[in-house]
Order: sequence, then C-alpha cells, then structure tokens
Amino acid sequence: MNYLSNVVNPTMSSLDIADLVESRHDKVKQSIERLAARGTIQLPPMGEVKNHLGQSVSVFLVGKRDSYIVVAQLSPEFTARLVDRWQELEAGSQLPTDYLSALKALTAEVEQRQVLENQLAIAAPKVQFVDSYVNATGSLGFRETCKLLHIKEPAFRKFLLDSEIMYLLAGKLTPYAQHIDVGRFTVKTGENQTNGHAFTQNKFTPKGIQWIAGLWAANQVQERAA
Repeated sequence: MNYLSNVVNPTMSSLDIADLVESRHDKVKQSIERLAARGTIQLPPMGEVKNHLGQSVSVFLVGKRDSYIVVAQLSPEFTARLVDRWQELEAGSQLPTDYLSALKALTAEVEQRQVLENQLAIAAPKVQFVDSYVNATGSLGFRETCKLLHIKEPAFRKFLLDSEIMYLLAGKLTPYAQHIDVGRFTVKTGENQTNGHAFTQNKFTPKGIQWIAGLWAANQVQERAA
C-alpha cells in the first residue's frame, strides 16, 4: 500500500493510520472528525484508496503534523512506529544520488526521529487531556486556565493574542466575538457595589478549555518541528 500521496504536501490516509495503530478504520475517522470539530487539527480532505481486497475506500488524507496528533490521541504506544513510517516514506521519495548525500540524509533522519519522539512525548498527554476534561464544572479565568494546563502566563497570553483568540481592550484580555458565539467564553458585565465602577469578567467555559488545550498542544508540536 502506498502511504505517501503527495511529495510536496505529503499525506497519509486514514486507512493507513488504522493499519498502523491496529484499529478499525471507522474509529480512526471518527477520532479525526472529533479532533477537527474541536479545532485541534484541520479537517482533512477526502480521497479514495484501494484496500487489501482491491475495493475503493473513502478516506481522510491527513497531513504529517496532524497525523502525529491523531495517533497520539488513538494509541500513543504506536507513535514511534509512525515516526519510522514517515521517515521511510520521505526517504523513498527523495533518493540520494551519491554517498555523501546518503550519509547526510541518514544523519538528518536520526536527528529528526529524536526530535519527533520528544514532540510526541510532550503532545500525547495534552491531547489525551482534551478528552479527559469532560466533567469540568464552571468556567475558569485566565490564571486558573494557565494553572490547569500548566502553561506560563506570558507564553499563554502571547499565544492567545498571536492566534487572534483574544485581544487587549483597555489593557485586559478580551475574547473575539466569534469565540463567544460558539460558547468558548463567558462574558459577565456588572457594576462594583462598593465604588460603582463597571467591570467585565471573561472566562473560558469547559468547552473552551477543551478547545484551547488541543490548540496549545498542536502549537507546541509545530514550534518544535520548525
């Protein structure tokens, strides 16, 4: 079975991922759809491949980065196998023409494997957390969310601003309207009974915390791959 569908923007089919992690294809597709719905990964395009019986099967064509997230979600114990498979595919798509190039390619592969294994070790528990945080009650403010996700406040603030999730209004982090509309934040306004000053409280909902945890994990993987 040919796993690499495009050399410039390589993808791996959801059927290939199912074979790799020894899982049912429909379960893999459901996991991909759930991760995409939460914004953890982009919803991959659809395609068709032949299965071992020669039948046409509708599949998702998953990019390299998102494939790591999917496998970390499904079966973290198979992440090393995924790293090996990608290295095999990429080495086969760009064969060296001389001994020096081959030596450099081998060295780069070893280094890349070490980097990717470190990335996956970091990302896997955070991605699993997205599913485990379903029993949370109430909404959490910025500092509480940082503590829950074990993120330093300056780094999280920069991430929220750079990702256009929140913006500064009178020096205070404020969520963009589209994120409020889909239920990722609650916004409470009122008046201080002591001094009469108006106030606004912006908090992540449990749904918002699930979503931002997945985005943060994906961002960490992408930064370490850069």
